[in-house]
Formats: sequence, C-alpha cells, structure tokens
Amino acid sequence: MPPLPRVLADLPVGPVLTGLLDGVVELVPWDAAGPGLAGVLTYGHPTVDGPLLDRLPGCRVVSNVGVGVDHIDLAAAAARGVPVGNTPGVLDGATADLAFALVLAAGRRLVEGDRYARGPGFLRYDPSHMLGREVHGATLGIVGLGRIGEQVARRARGFDIAVLYHNRRPKPAAEAALGVRYAALPDLLAAADYVVLTVPLTAETRGLIGRAELARMKPTAVLVNAARGAVVDLDAVTEALAARRIYGAALDVTDPEPLPRDHPILKLDNLTITPHLGSATEQTRRRMAEMAVANLLAGLRGGSLPTPVT
Repeated sequence: MPPLPRVLADLPVGPVLTGLLDGVVELVPWDAAGPGLAGVLTYGHPTVDGPLLDRLPGCRVVSNVGVGVDHIDLAAAAARGVPVGNTPGVLDGATADLAFALVLAAGRRLVEGDRYARGPGFLRYDPSHMLGREVHGATLGIVGLGRIGEQVARRARGFDIAVLYHNRRPKPAAEAALGVRYAALPDLLAAADYVVLTVPLTAETRGLIGRAELARMKPTAVLVNAARGAVVDLDAVTEALAARRIYGAALDVTDPEPLPRDHPILKLDNLTITPHLGSATEQTRRRMAEMAVANLLAGLRGGSLPTPVT
C-alpha cells in the first residue's frame, strides 16, 4: 500500500476533521514544515505566506476551514501555482445567529444579568435595576452587506428594526428584497442604535472602526463585531467603553486573539465577549469540515477545488 499523503496542519484540528481524514492523509504538526509535504490544512488561522510555501516545494493545495483567508497570502500561493480553498456559504446562518445574539445580549445586558442573578447580591427583585436598551423598533447599521450581513438583515425584520447598511457598492437587489437602505459610513454610525460589523479583513477594512468612528456613534449605541478582530481598534473601543462614550460593545473576535488575561477591556461591565463562536455549531462545523476535506483531497489529486478562493 502506498504511503498516505503528508499534510501540514495546525494541530489539533478537532475530532470531526480527524475522523474524516483518518486513513486518508497523515497530518503533520505545524513546526515540522518541510519537503515531503503535499498540502496544507489551516484550522485556527495560522499564517501561510511565501516563506512557508517555499519550505514546502511539493505543496499542491492549501485548504482552509472557514471562509476568511486573511491569514493566507493568496498572491504568494498563486505565484507558486498552489490553489487555495475555503468553506463559503455554509456558515452564514450560524454567524448571523451569533451576531444577532450579541445584539440582544448587549442591549438587554444578559451576561451582566446572568452574573448578578447567580451572585450573592440578588436578594430582592428591583424593577428599576439593570435597565437595558430595547432592540425592537431600533435602527440597526450593518457594515458589510455580504452573505452574512444579508442574513443579519433578515433576522432584524422579525424585530421591526430599520436597517441601514454600508458596503463598497450599493446593492439595489438586496435593498428591494430586504427593505434595507444604503448609507455612507459616517451617516450609518451616527444613526444606528446597533452597529454590526460583518466585513472581511482586508487592507481597506483593517482598523475601520477607530476613535473617529466611535465618536460618531450615539452614546446609547452598541458596537457588535462578528467580522475579524483587526477591523476594530481595540484600544479605541476600550477607551470609549470605559468613558461610557458608547453604551456597550459585543465582540466575538479580537486582535490579538485571545486577549491577554489582564487586558483592561475584560474588566468592563459594558462589554459582552465570546471566544470566536460565529460558526461554532455542531451542524455548521461538520459541513465546514466536509468542504475543507473535499478541497484538500481534490488538490492532492491535482484536480479543481470544489470551492476555490477567487
């Protein structure tokens, strides 16, 4: 029996992927990159750049578990004739669910309320205690009306929310289908009660939300980041929250990730934070794993990837 193809992976890759690849390929730890490896499987966003690919002269494919590929130098891969695959489409609904959960959690102070209800101080119900902000009837601003942004807009309709969106280009078809309205970014920030970020991380979106943008937001507004951590200037958000210049923030992603355990933002009670749970459902992660494996195996065979990055 011929030896299994050897694939570089940032181990561990989780039981679903391990099960799908058992007996099909040999997964090699990231620090063992070198000749003799036929592919790369990225699970937790390790950096794949030109120098790494040069250490893998036999690499025939890079398969990413997830849709975001900001950790992969696509130009370097293309220059070396290495196709890159990702897992688009399957995680849109799960990520939109999480984004809207963060809207609700931040507006209604759910995490803070959970801590209080479990703690020693909750001895009497007080109707004036821990008042939040209403979600129904509010104005939602979506920055990045791609597949995930459109799913967030669909969920907002059930809450009678007016939706503004900002995108590189207006999307008339989405406006007609979803009842959303295009706005320039400064206007969206000034009008929205909840600002949800669903943009990819690119050179243009890195640091998109900084001190100037936060200053445009209402003092009663909430910032929700379901995109990538580096889209937001974390120092600026920490300052804005600490000074109560915005009502709150809900972050599923940060830069760096995870944050140092002594980061000052973690001490703030007007922050809701989750550990990058956007696509973290059993069903979605299973589908992502299956797509990533299909891309990997197709590339190892020298065929076209089912879902190449374009």
